[in-house]
Amino acid sequence: MEVYLDNSATTQCYPKAAKRMYELMTEEYGNPSSLHHKGVEAEQALREAKKILARNLKVQEKELYFTSGGTESDNLALIGGAYANQRAGKHLITTRIEHPAVLQAMGYLEEQGFRVTYLPVDADGVVRLSDLEEALCEDTILVSVMYVNNEVGSVQPIAEIGELLKSREKPVLFHVDAVQAYGKYVIHPKKLHIDLLSASGHKIHGPKGIGLLYIGEGVKLRPLLYGGGQQKDLRPGTENVPGIAGLGEAVREIYTDLEEKRGRLYRLREQFVNGISELEGTVVNGKKGTGSAPHIVSVSFEGVRSEVLLHALEDKGIYVSSGSACASNHPAVSGTLKAMGIRRELLDSTLRFSFSEFTTAEELAYCLKTLEELLPVLRRFKRH
Repeated sequence: MEVYLDNSATTQCYPKAAKRMYELMTEEYGNPSSLHHKGVEAEQALREAKKILARNLKVQEKELYFTSGGTESDNLALIGGAYANQRAGKHLITTRIEHPAVLQAMGYLEEQGFRVTYLPVDADGVVRLSDLEEALCEDTILVSVMYVNNEVGSVQPIAEIGELLKSREKPVLFHVDAVQAYGKYVIHPKKLHIDLLSASGHKIHGPKGIGLLYIGEGVKLRPLLYGGGQQKDLRPGTENVPGIAGLGEAVREIYTDLEEKRGRLYRLREQFVNGISELEGTVVNGKKGTGSAPHIVSVSFEGVRSEVLLHALEDKGIYVSSGSACASNHPAVSGTLKAMGIRRELLDSTLRFSFSEFTTAEELAYCLKTLEELLPVLRRFKRH
């Protein structure tokens, strides 16, 4: 039996999205900047996808830009936003539990002379509004807070942060990395007072290599790339038309019956959390129930290294993660778990299980049964 529980790393592509991409790679393969019929076909595909996304987010089509993925969207929002607005100040705020795409971009900006405040989080991995309010100052130009944490599934108070920033006399840009939230929650940036929002195709059953960046009207960014003139010079280069169309199809499908899909995910999550909590020496990190994202469960296993357990599960056909997939080539202690105050001996004993609409109760039951069998063996092995 094969059980894929690493959906926060990437997801199975919807057949409709893959079919539309194939058509655009083999039939309607023109360059959307070309003036002939093939180019017009490609441009129409691009526009159709943009219409789907604009309707979904309740924004204007001209406020949407396509990138190579969530990482590029984060970098363009943060670095582009910081440089374009530095005359108003050089202070940036983020949290200690952001994705590496945000944290490393902030590190680069610090090297360029910007000042960054990294907000702590509570034991559930949630930022406190009081800490943000205290960190804001006259020099603050941008705040970046992720919607859903990619390791533990903690959900940040995005609406409250948006209200706080909107109430300030001096404008402060609000960037939200919504890579793990898009497709799980209804997100309307304008209602939430979000100026910049990042999303990624392959997290929502779309293709890899395509990302989305919402840039609110009037928000100024400096481009990271130059040449070509596409996307108003802000993100030049020939558009990835198959990827964009695949993203549009994925958004259309994942948001169909979203409430029903999310409710089912929460039921699966509850089944899994209840079952794993009964196993000896396990600690579920973060909030339970609807206080956390519906598709992510972080579990620490006392006395077993995460890498050892990960490969033991793999041998049984179960695929999970030991943390952020984007940091897997650079093994290190999770900054998210450290920020949450997880016990030191558990930092290297934590796995992430992440679900999708294709996950079944039978698969989770098999995973739990396998863990029940493996854990005593692995712990006994370690003692000797």
